[in-house]
Amino acid sequence: MSANGMEPGCPGSRRVARYLEPVELADVELLLDGAFPPLRGFLAADEVDSVRTRQRLRGGTPWPEPITLRVSDEVAAAEEIELRDVEGAPVAVLRNEAPWRDESGAHAAGPVQDVGDPSGVLRRMRPSAADVRAKLPPGPVLGVLPEQPLHHRELAQVRELAAEHDAHVLVLPRMSGPRPELLVQAVLAAEPELPSGTTIVPVPLVRRTDPKRDALLTAHVAAAYGATHLISEHPLEHAPLEVLEPPEVVRDQTDRWRPAAQVAPVDRRPDLSAERLRELLDRGEDLPGWFTTPAIAEQQRRMHPPLADRGFTVLFTGLSGAGKSTLARALRDELNRHDHRAVTLLDGDVVRRTLCEGLGFSAEDRSRNVRRIGFVAAEVARHGGAAICAPIAPYHDDRDAVRRMVAEVGGFVLVHVATPLGECERRDRKGLYRKARAGLLPDFTGVSAPYEIPGDADLVLDTSGLSQDEAVGRVVALLREQGWVGSWTSE
Repeated sequence: MSANGMEPGCPGSRRVARYLEPVELADVELLLDGAFPPLRGFLAADEVDSVRTRQRLRGGTPWPEPITLRVSDEVAAAEEIELRDVEGAPVAVLRNEAPWRDESGAHAAGPVQDVGDPSGVLRRMRPSAADVRAKLPPGPVLGVLPEQPLHHRELAQVRELAAEHDAHVLVLPRMSGPRPELLVQAVLAAEPELPSGTTIVPVPLVRRTDPKRDALLTAHVAAAYGATHLISEHPLEHAPLEVLEPPEVVRDQTDRWRPAAQVAPVDRRPDLSAERLRELLDRGEDLPGWFTTPAIAEQQRRMHPPLADRGFTVLFTGLSGAGKSTLARALRDELNRHDHRAVTLLDGDVVRRTLCEGLGFSAEDRSRNVRRIGFVAAEVARHGGAAICAPIAPYHDDRDAVRRMVAEVGGFVLVHVATPLGECERRDRKGLYRKARAGLLPDFTGVSAPYEIPGDADLVLDTSGLSQDEAVGRVVALLREQGWVGSWTSE
């Protein structure tokens, strides 16, 4: 299989395969579940243009967000595209009726049809939108699409609106991120605090970049599952249901959450700010009983464990000879002596002989090398370890891709080892710069290939003016400042 996910064959063949990224898979599953009506598949160019400019499909039906699938040129030329999940299992077939291109590349367009048994996270808890609608009781249905656990304040808001509108409650937890099942478990833990008979159905609805379009898309999905009303902090025009603003509720002197109109200002007690909540979770401290229930708090801690129990990655980037490997090894030794986490060292040269064997030094292969390192580092962090990486990583886009992969599951620190080129050449322990200057090593970073200086480095170190201990000490100090490691005394 080629790197773009196409089965062996030639461009224009009847069917090729395409592996889906998590966001793309979420869209496919919602299309198959009937959660994006009237859409049956990915949009063609004229529909995309209409949605972007008018927030309507060409026929006039309101629709807030283009649902598209970018593919390689080879895949775009196929008549049918077998869409597969990350493990290679077929999920759907896309009949590629109207492929198109824009400045971002090629796109497939056409209806999708499921193949075999539906797959995906918590699939048995996720009936189709039509099945959910059919089982709802008659009358108003209040839709709630949480992205975070529901604590006492949010639960009080839901109860108040449900009572006011005599509505059945439909909770559709928005599953996204590396552990989507954790949010679902947190919502299930809140079920005893919700109105009797509440329906809970997870949906893989990923947040869109534009808040207004995201809120409108949320409204369309809620309506597809049978909601007649939706709790939303955004006032929405052309929504397919009635949008209700969350009512103001406050904590009184007895730690009960009540409508603000029923509690005098002098009797109101403060809420827990988002910053304070994150601080408590980062430190592993208990959440107060007036804020949430013990069962919900336990699930919240699973979603956001203490920093001391989470993994992190340190990515050293810089020119050959800058001192990255030396610092990476010294940091590994320092962490092994003092920190409880298992430490994995992903040195540039070692990785090229193992994980990335066979890759060259073209821009494309350099990107593959760094992103493979990033994938492994993210897996190390996901399981609570510390990954220390020391590739040259010359391109911003690749470093940013690694940051995004790791940040989903743990901490990320980018260290630019900014040793000047002249000092790197002076060291030249491997004789690489001499060969590059002689034209024997094409595409050599700093000589015949570019190095994009990081503008987003968390720490900049020039080893020409720092000792190894001083440089490592600064990295450890930053990790300690951010809360990833505790205090220790170096011998």
